[in-house]
Amino acid sequence: MDGVRQVWDAWGSVLVVWALAVPVVAAGGFWLARWRIRRGRAREQAVRWTVAEAAILVGTLPWIWMILTPAHGERKVILIPLLDLFETLLEASSNTVVQVVANTILFIPLGFFLPRRFPWFATVPRMLAVGALLSAGLETAQYVLDLGRWSSIDDVLMNASGAGIGAWLSLRYSAQRPVAEGFGERAQQGDQGLAIGSGEIGK
Repeated sequence: MDGVRQVWDAWGSVLVVWALAVPVVAAGGFWLARWRIRRGRAREQAVRWTVAEAAILVGTLPWIWMILTPAHGERKVILIPLLDLFETLLEASSNTVVQVVANTILFIPLGFFLPRRFPWFATVPRMLAVGALLSAGLETAQYVLDLGRWSSIDDVLMNASGAGIGAWLSLRYSAQRPVAEGFGERAQQGDQGLAIGSGEIGK
């Protein structure tokens, strides 16, 4: 319970805004998917793109907001790998769970859904690189803006690991769907062929 209270005290306002934003994003995504379909985009692709974009939005931005929230601490840079992580694990408190788990799952949504939207990112090494670059940028911002937080290389490593885990899960998910997606595409092509054929007969 101490960990939950700690999270609520630090980021309760962020969580409230996130909860209010979810239905708004869902409604906007529904409209966007329908607009894409009306513009001629295949239904499966329109839905996949829209779900991926919405999930990246609601699954990543709140965490970034939390990272860039000012804290009542000292500005410090830790560039020795695993030093900060080792000290956090030795602390063995609710803060350990918050720091390690949160930093790891932070970019899992990004790692999972970015490849769903842009297939070029559908490899674990590429998402590891994306996660590391984005995390390094956030850690740099923490220091430059003097937010009272530690800028640690271990945070970058954990964030990048989360992005890699998300990419691996996305690849596993995609590997289980090719048959179903291929069947759907063939069915759609068949429907289009029937429609064209009907039009020609009508003429």
